[in-house]
Amino acid sequence: MRRGDEIDTPRGPARVDVDLPRPEPGTLLVLGHGAGGSVDAPDLVALRDAAVGAGVAVARVTQPYRVAGRRAPAPAGQLDEAWVAVVTELLRRCRSTPTLVVGGRSSGARVACRTAGVLGASGVVALAFPLHPPGRPERSRAAELRTGLPTVVVNGDRDPFGVPAVEPGVRVEVRPGERHDLRVDPAGTAELVVGWLRERGWAG
Repeated sequence: MRRGDEIDTPRGPARVDVDLPRPEPGTLLVLGHGAGGSVDAPDLVALRDAAVGAGVAVARVTQPYRVAGRRAPAPAGQLDEAWVAVVTELLRRCRSTPTLVVGGRSSGARVACRTAGVLGASGVVALAFPLHPPGRPERSRAAELRTGLPTVVVNGDRDPFGVPAVEPGVRVEVRPGERHDLRVDPAGTAELVVGWLRERGWAG
């Protein structure tokens, strides 16, 4: 079952596309988009399909600045504030308390990492995590991945934003021939993530 909705946040309305499996799921996976992209990016759609097929509820969140028609992202603090408001409301609407896994691609992965602890998430999914700006490896964002939670990172070996190193609690899957958009084999990327969810007992 699929349904779309808008949720008010302190930064304006966000849009949420929710896909529910049958029977009622025990895990909720909430995904955010890249800075200038949408929740219809190939890797996010493939992950949605695979996760729902494995009995996981999936919510894809469109940030308020994108709902308002802007491509330039809001500042990090505003992204985090809107995201926390949306995920909190999604959890409030659940009839039972699901296992919460947060994630997204690129900028959305960074937001998920920064807010996972505040939201009480059990794990993090980071697709195309932008380790550093292209050509600027000295500006590493590796610290954002150190959430203390089980985390899976899927990056392409040709990603100009770099590939994170393996750290305690962080699994890094490197996809051959993929760039930042992870468009070559979205189904393969989704399979890796769902396999990780199954290992944790969060998917069927």
